[in-house]
Amino acid sequence: MSELHWKQSITDIEPNKVALRGYPIDELMGKISYSDAVYLALKGDLPSEETSKVIDAILVSSVDHGATPPSALAALTTASTGAPLNAALATGILTINKYHGGAIEDAMRTFLEVRDLMDEEDLSVEEASENILERYSAMNRRVMGFGHRIHSDDPRQKKLFQIARDAGVAGVYIEIAEQIQKSLAKQIGKKLPINVDGAIGAILCDLDFPPELANAFFIMARVPGLVAHIYEEQKRYKPMRKIHPTDHEYDGPKERHLK
Repeated sequence: MSELHWKQSITDIEPNKVALRGYPIDELMGKISYSDAVYLALKGDLPSEETSKVIDAILVSSVDHGATPPSALAALTTASTGAPLNAALATGILTINKYHGGAIEDAMRTFLEVRDLMDEEDLSVEEASENILERYSAMNRRVMGFGHRIHSDDPRQKKLFQIARDAGVAGVYIEIAEQIQKSLAKQIGKKLPINVDGAIGAILCDLDFPPELANAFFIMARVPGLVAHIYEEQKRYKPMRKIHPTDHEYDGPKERHLK
């Protein structure tokens, strides 16, 4: 066997056959959701019905957040130069980093630190959370996944935790996130609510995903929103326009609700 020979365990490709983690794609089509396929690709097996609902909710929760986030502004600016969809989309995705989207990974690592301390020193959730926050304060380190520049009470966080609890997948990491919120309020004297990134981070921890995959969930969720913004930019505006980061208004459909 050649020394260049290597192996991968994700997709088996043969003539007239495509199998993801052993499942023929054509058998999955029409039977599982896109969220299920994402879970299968990342985890190697299909999720339970309950977990599937949670993954789906995570992806829906971050599908878009308007035209002001860095990824949207970068994608719009690139689209305005005449770049094709893939280039504008790539630009937007490349801005998803430590301070935009990356809060999910940092939040996960904080929650995992708390859990490790609970196990190592036999501490309660409250004791371990306050210990970690004291360490962060001494290092002048920010706790990610809490507070929001627009929302004082992020509705997406509440819904995600509700769905996770209803599905029976809420565990110690959601408890840790909620305790950190309480401990932060005591430490700094004001409430910094769990935001959508913190909520996703806690749920991904409870689902035993590694923090290295956190940004992937944000990227997978945000791609449709970025594509919509790019397409609107290309069809609605002239090239090379001056794009103000905040001076814009929404003129889409009025608020509507599912029946």
